[in-house]
Formats: sequence, C-alpha cells, structure tokens
Amino acid sequence: MASPTPFELSIIHFSEENLKPNTSSWIAACKDVRLALEEYGFFVAKYDKFSSELDKNVFDAVQELFDLPLETKARNTSDLTFYGYVGQLPHAPLHESMGIPDATTIDGVQCFADLMWPSGNQQFSDTVLSYARQISELEQTVDKMMFESYGTQKHYESHVESTTYLLRPIKYSAPDKNISNNIGTNIHTDKSFLSILHQNEVNGLEVQLRNGEWITVDVPPASFVVMSGDAYQAWSNGRIHAAKHRVIMKGDRERYCLALFSFNHGTTNIPEELVDSDHPLQFSPFDNFGLARFYLSGATQMTESSAKAYCGVTS
Repeated sequence: MASPTPFELSIIHFSEENLKPNTSSWIAACKDVRLALEEYGFFVAKYDKFSSELDKNVFDAVQELFDLPLETKARNTSDLTFYGYVGQLPHAPLHESMGIPDATTIDGVQCFADLMWPSGNQQFSDTVLSYARQISELEQTVDKMMFESYGTQKHYESHVESTTYLLRPIKYSAPDKNISNNIGTNIHTDKSFLSILHQNEVNGLEVQLRNGEWITVDVPPASFVVMSGDAYQAWSNGRIHAAKHRVIMKGDRERYCLALFSFNHGTTNIPEELVDSDHPLQFSPFDNFGLARFYLSGATQMTESSAKAYCGVTS
C-alpha cells in the first residue's frame, strides 16, 4: 500500500503578472487555484495589491473594536448567529467575534459603526470599508479563476451580482495556563462559497486533510487563507472540497483575525457544464442562506458539511 503524499502548503501569488487573463501565467494560476480547492479546500494567497499600511490600520481598528465594553459589542445582533456577536462560549472560551453584513457597502459598514460608536468613528468605517472592498476583489478573482478553469465563464457575472459579503472580525485570547481548554473555534465547515482569512502574525488555524490528518497552517506574514465552503461544494457538483477546520490557541499572544465570507442571494443552480456521465448530478438547486439556516437549526452536526443533507440528490 502506497504511503500518503506528504502535505505541501499551496501558496499562490496573486501578482500583476499572474492576473492578466489569457496569458500562460493566468492559466497556470487558474489551474493551481482549482487543484488546491479540489484537493485541500484551501490555499494561501500572496496578494500584491494589499498594502502594509492598510494591514496595520485594519488590525488597529479591530483591536479598538474588541476593546469596547461587552454590553456595547452585544448590540451586534442577528437572527443568523454568525451575523452577530458571538462570545462567552463555554466550549470555546477564547473566542469572540462580530458580524458586519454588506461589508463592501458604505451603508453596511456605517450601520455597524454607528451601532458601536453612536457619536461616530469615521476612521473605523473608512478602514474597514477599504479592507472589505479590496479583499472582495481577491475573492472575485478566485471565483473568476474557478469559473474559467471549469469552463463555466458564462455564469460568472450573474454569480458576482448575487454575492454579498459578511466581514467577521475575530479575537482569540491567549490560553490561560491553568485551564486546559485552548479551543478558539470548534471543528466546522463554512457555509459560504469562499472565506478569506487574514490574521495578525499569530497562528492557530488547523485544517483536516482528506485522509483525516490535521495540519497546522503556518501562514506567512501579510498573506491570506482562501477556503472553500459548503456552497461551493454544492455549486461544483462535489468537485470542490469543503475543508473541516478549527482554531487551537497556543503561546501567550492574542490572535486577531478578519474573515470575509461570500454568500449568494437567491437560487444557485449547478452549472450544466459540471454534470456529465463521469459526474452525475449530486446536488439540487439551493438557496445559500437556506443552507445556513438549515445548519443553524441543528439538522446537521457542526463537524460535517451541510450541503449533502440540505440539497443532495438522493438516488
């Protein structure tokens, strides 16, 4: 029996050279992105457009946000749990996070900022909006690469038009040496199409490979983890892998993270180009937010992808 292939972290450089469509560099990058999301469900992106100044400013803004009193942060509410404040959890005591819906729009960010700072905080709004818009461009580039790699380009524009972005700032406290529970986030898959994670230089993310092995993702500075979720798994007719992941905290430093999630409004259809005799239809058309609510209803375990249970085709 052959031994499993050792894991090698996929680092893909989103440079100006690689982002010119129809060039050999673009075609090679498209293939690398597709293979990484199919095999591992994630990769690390180096993104030349992202500046060190914005990097510093956005983490200063996130730290300022979490320094607010608990009663202020708790104003961030939603009927979708992961769209509002989450914290003080017995099973993940180091975790605290908040949700900024429609994070690429002025109204979305301003509404959140006004909730946290009724007297105003324009610098926070400007920084977060700039960050969300720039990282949404990366997300759309990844989408474009995936759609082109699969020969589904004609569906790309309608996909982007139906996309909305949720930005979740997350704080993970350093573990208490006297407490054995160092869980930052429990094992789960994301319900989005893509998640783009950016951290201060404190690791903690762990991803489970297809063979069941857990690996710690050592993220290079100023890089992004691009991860596929349940919605992309269903859209791709099962080709894309929705990776199980968790956060385990070690050391004595707080970890701050920004997670940008892409969700689609309306009905998502599985492209006809991805259904053939070798790949019979595995999923029915689905509603992305319906998928999220199905998961939140407790219909599936947190540790499992919800796509098959929600919209899988039964033989």
